[in-house]
Amino acid sequence: MLSSEDRSWLLHLARQAVRLASEDRPLPAAETQGHSASLQDPGCAFVTLTRQGALRGCIGGLEAREPLAADVWKHAYAAAREDPRFEPVRPEELESLHIEVSRLTSPTPLDIPAEQRHTALRPGIDGVILRRGPRRATFLPQVWEKVADPIEFLEMLCDKAGLPRSAWRQSDVEMLVYQVESFEEARSNDPPSHPV
Repeated sequence: MLSSEDRSWLLHLARQAVRLASEDRPLPAAETQGHSASLQDPGCAFVTLTRQGALRGCIGGLEAREPLAADVWKHAYAAAREDPRFEPVRPEELESLHIEVSRLTSPTPLDIPAEQRHTALRPGIDGVILRRGPRRATFLPQVWEKVADPIEFLEMLCDKAGLPRSAWRQSDVEMLVYQVESFEEARSNDPPSHPV
């Protein structure tokens, strides 16, 4: 688990990267020196942007390739500019944007018969990756809040991957699970998380 200081710093980094993206400014290299070992160690995360409760952008990685701080820095910028479902974030939206960071554990294959996979999933806990050849897609555990049925969850994930809805039942489709450590900015009506 990350310390409260690490979480605060990652949210600060994400907010700064989103600001740069909204102003159409280039993203400089992330400064990772001087931070805790947790932020300098390899890690991967998704950064989710919402506005008035609606998704506004979400980009992340599934493999730890660089320091966690650098990963969050790049994915926050990408969430604001490169999510193909949305137009880039504009400066006037910044105040109404809410940022959530989800740090991923290493994905592990779900090694059970394909037709039984849905019974092994833990709603609200497991994120899922589906892969077949070059096609892949993931849903973070937070998606369970909107889709509680495991079969519907997997069918929608197949849709996202561009696969037939029943593809998750096929043995040539690889399924991996992971968990997240998720944290977000305080909302304006939330009490402060620590004394000021």
